[in-house]
Amino acid sequence: MSRKKARIGAMQALFSMDINNDFSLDNLNLFMENNHFLGDEADYINRVVPDILDKLESVDETIEKNLKGWTMARLAKVDRQILRIAVYEFLYKDDIPPEVSINEAVEIARLYSSDDAPKFINGILGTIYRSF
Repeated sequence: MSRKKARIGAMQALFSMDINNDFSLDNLNLFMENNHFLGDEADYINRVVPDILDKLESVDETIEKNLKGWTMARLAKVDRQILRIAVYEFLYKDDIPPEVSINEAVEIARLYSSDDAPKFINGILGTIYRSF
């Protein structure tokens, strides 16, 4: 399994849910039907996205309190999803080193967000990581 591809899929699923303002499992199922994730990547998305949604309040709270002069609503939707996945991993996935989560988040931001996003995301995640 490409963990990066699986994280990208999770980010895309969360992005789709955010765009539609529908964080239901039905919306996740629709996303999975319309995209071609197979095997381990599909398993990862189907396991991680519902878990992120279950813990969304604490994940978002952790992000929000580390945004200096920003709010969650002001973040670009793609950046919000990238941060959610990384912070979820910080808080709930002890088997994933935080440095790996940060690196993957920055790499995904390079592919899917604005030119300034990787540095911005790295800064926020670094601040959160140092607060643990």
